Amino acid sequence: MDKIDAKILTAIQKDCRIPIATLADEVGLSPSACHRRVKILETGGQIAGYVARLDPKALGYSIEIFMEITLTSQSEEAFDKFETAVKATPEISECYFMAGQADYLLRIVAKNVADYERIHRSALSRLPGVAHMQSNFTLRTVRPWRGYPVGDNL
Repeated sequence: MDKIDAKILTAIQKDCRIPIATLADEVGLSPSACHRRVKILETGGQIAGYVARLDPKALGYSIEIFMEITLTSQSEEAFDKFETAVKATPEISECYFMAGQADYLLRIVAKNVADYERIHRSALSRLPGVAHMQSNFTLRTVRPWRGYPVGDNL
């Protein structure tokens, strides 16, 4: 990967719908050369896919919760059962297997406190093998996700 690839990846993270001609102008390539580079980045796995970034507030989600989960067992079977259940729970936006005090970190969005209570009762409390849950409510998002730093070491 070179500096032009880094510029392409940075621009695509900001707007994945950017037209190839505009992207080519931004990175200093012809449209055909730029298109070729994008295809190489897709094939190489640097571009894993394209998604729309939705506004949670516009969708009615007013609270965001980060939940730390500790399991009762550290066995592979316990991890597998928990992860299978998490993948089948649409209310969980993200899940990370962690090193440290907690085994997992979940990200959950809810419309309000009553909705979070519903999610907690109907989904989170039913996750298998849970020994401890710690909920942390966000007060305000200071810096939302905007992509990975690309090309800093080129």
